[in-house]
Amino acid sequence: MSLIDLQEPASPVPSRRLGLARSRLRGLVDVRRGGILLPFVALFIALSATSGPFLTKANLLNIVDQQASTLIPAAAATLVLVSGGIDLSIGAVYGLAGVTAAHLALVTNPVIAWVAGVGVGLLVGLVNGFVATVARINALIATLATSYVVSGISSLATGGNIITDFNRHSFNDLAGTSLFTVRTSTWVTLVVVVVLAFLLARSTLGRYMYAAGGNAEAARLAGVRVHKVQIIAFALSGTAAALGGVIDTSRVLSAQSSSGADLAFTVLAGVVVGGTSILGGVGSVWRSVVGVLFIALIGNGFDLLGLDPLYEQISLGVLLILAVGLDAWTRLRRA
Repeated sequence: MSLIDLQEPASPVPSRRLGLARSRLRGLVDVRRGGILLPFVALFIALSATSGPFLTKANLLNIVDQQASTLIPAAAATLVLVSGGIDLSIGAVYGLAGVTAAHLALVTNPVIAWVAGVGVGLLVGLVNGFVATVARINALIATLATSYVVSGISSLATGGNIITDFNRHSFNDLAGTSLFTVRTSTWVTLVVVVVLAFLLARSTLGRYMYAAGGNAEAARLAGVRVHKVQIIAFALSGTAAALGGVIDTSRVLSAQSSSGADLAFTVLAGVVVGGTSILGGVGSVWRSVVGVLFIALIGNGFDLLGLDPLYEQISLGVLLILAVGLDAWTRLRRA
């Protein structure tokens, strides 16, 4: 039994009807854990009925392919939030990884460029982990500061310019080729998401992450090396953000330092809308994936139906407020 499956025992009540009402209310509250599926399915059906091009193989595969650079960081960001941290440097790492890979592609083979780009993310993730744990600086402030540093390095490396003149054909293989009519970027995304989902839900490390995020002091007293667990989570987050940046650079064959400016918000919005708590201890990778795809469906629907994109931003903001509010209300009900 995982820590997220533990339920608060029902308290005795004098009235059976009142007890039934409370049970139903508790059930509605707990729908938050898998409830993102309901609005996702409803939106999917609505778009299928109102837009002819929506329910086509080309459009659906295109949605997943375009979200590769969001789904991979979101899966790893879930681990950070579950373990009690937060990573605001995702977008900056994404940009630096793309710039690094593009620069190296000018002078070496694409495999080295891909590995180096992802390696930069791993390094930044480790720095984030040490600063947030060993140095005991609040993770939000630590990763926000890191994002400024990393963005500055990216800007210096590019001089504010867009990098385009690198080996186009072979560098594009990471995201531009197809296997069984599905792009390689989608296959890479699937593999990474499945591995991270298994890591969080089925491994000992995943259980330690839930323990660290649920009650760090209790986990420490139980023998969990909380700092080590959180550093690993940050390292995975940095690596995943970098992989997303390298994949997007491979797809569009260009790189610039500001390319991931809004990625951190998009990732965290998808993760929180999916039901992962910003306070730690609750969440799962599969719900974050559905949350990201739910937001992607909203954007795709706005495009296909020709709606004003300004309302899309309003919708995302309202969704994020509702998700955070529901998380706070749920914790208050269980306190």
